[in-house]
Amino acid sequence: MDNILKASLPKLREKLLEALQAVLPIVAIVLVLCFTIAPISPSILLCFLLGAAMIILGIMFFTLGAEMSMSPMGERMGTMLTKTRSLPLIIGVGFLLGFLITISEPDLQVLANQVPSIPNMTLILSVAAGVGLFLVMAFLRMLFGIPLPRLLVLFYSIIFILAAFVPKEFLAVAFDSGGVTTGPMTVPFIMALGVGVAAIRSDRHAADDSFGLVALCSVGPILAVLILGIAFQASDSTYIPPILPEVNDSVELWQLFREGLPTYFKEIATSLLPIILMFGFFQLVALKLDKRTIGRIAVGLAYTYMGLVLFLTGANVGFMPAGNYLGQVLAGQSFRWVLIPIGMLIGYFIVKAEPAVYVLNKQVEEVTDGAISAQAMGMALSAGVSLSVGLAMVRVLTGVSILWFLIPGYTFAIAISLIVPKLFTAIAFDAGGVASGPMTATFLLPLAQGACVAVGGNIVTDAFGVVAMVAMTPLITVQLMGLIAELKTRKARKAQPAFALAAAYAELPDDAIIEL
Repeated sequence: MDNILKASLPKLREKLLEALQAVLPIVAIVLVLCFTIAPISPSILLCFLLGAAMIILGIMFFTLGAEMSMSPMGERMGTMLTKTRSLPLIIGVGFLLGFLITISEPDLQVLANQVPSIPNMTLILSVAAGVGLFLVMAFLRMLFGIPLPRLLVLFYSIIFILAAFVPKEFLAVAFDSGGVTTGPMTVPFIMALGVGVAAIRSDRHAADDSFGLVALCSVGPILAVLILGIAFQASDSTYIPPILPEVNDSVELWQLFREGLPTYFKEIATSLLPIILMFGFFQLVALKLDKRTIGRIAVGLAYTYMGLVLFLTGANVGFMPAGNYLGQVLAGQSFRWVLIPIGMLIGYFIVKAEPAVYVLNKQVEEVTDGAISAQAMGMALSAGVSLSVGLAMVRVLTGVSILWFLIPGYTFAIAISLIVPKLFTAIAFDAGGVASGPMTATFLLPLAQGACVAVGGNIVTDAFGVVAMVAMTPLITVQLMGLIAELKTRKARKAQPAFALAAAYAELPDDAIIEL
């Protein structure tokens, strides 16, 4: 165990640098705003800065922990499950995994606490059932080789038909729930499950089909909440904004965070327990991994636990109040339209701080043998999220229905999926779920809520939907990246015969060319 800890220290330093690069730009933007056009109280600013420090440490521990534990566990369980060739077992365990992981997903807890019209547990159980069913659907798609675009066309058609019959209070929340369920707990495990299941297949499409699980698991919650909206009578609960902190000294500042830590110690322990128990069962019954591998996974789980506790404490206690107050101040200005470019700038950088984005980018680079680099994926995600946050702020300021953005956006994304290489489509729809993680739920959503309060809008219909917008635009930007790559490849192939012929002529002697 000591050797494993020592071996992980260089990796921790590497992850710390990555976390600094991800979070410091957001801190810089907020500081510039605070000292210029959006003054905030010293208490909120100090909470934000201490929250940022905890988020940096949280990302450092989480990203390494996910590599050491969540990914290997998911891959081995996926492989083992597929090897059984037992359809009832795959369906039963798949549903149970999806249900348990979703109930414990921290992002979903954050969203449920902010939705005034639906009881927390009602929303959480509905969403968990949706993820469980669609994780089974994703397994079956991979096992039988069903094309992902075909399923996406079917399910999103059903979603938009149902949307016509659902009360407006449920619309934005339904699409938001599809984004938050694919958070830091769910993504590493589900993506690794996909790699494990695909490893059993030997056909040329197996690598392509290893992606797409997150995409389908994002569909389930949307359908579940839309059906809930038709069957459930929403209450008229009023929106309760986050409590803005007031501290007089450094001791009170630490006290504020110290009071939040036990909540997240318990919450993340509850989140990890179902996964650990499920893996322990597989280990006893079938996996039989050696002690060194188990030791490495145990250290990784400890890092994951510490990382998520620090991350969520920093995000909820430090970032959420700052985001809400900043939104109120910016939207309360006479030049409130400045909220749109500022939102776009924050969106560009904030996706880099999403813990699960690291997992996706790394896995994409590995599966494609570097053809799609982590840097290229990062740029595509940042561009997409920047656009989506700008559009979300337009909604907050104008009160335009979210369907005016989602229907054209998803129609275009699904239409180009028919001509884009399958791998890029699966990666794009996975990326949409991954990009809308805890940073979106704890900073961008409160930012939109604060702005909505300042302009006198409807919180449920106008502010909610930020997560949904963030989840939508990467579908377009990543697929466009794939389309450009495919066109370049085709162009190179067409040019290759001409180059080969010219090279052959160049090697011939002059008299032979004359005879020809």
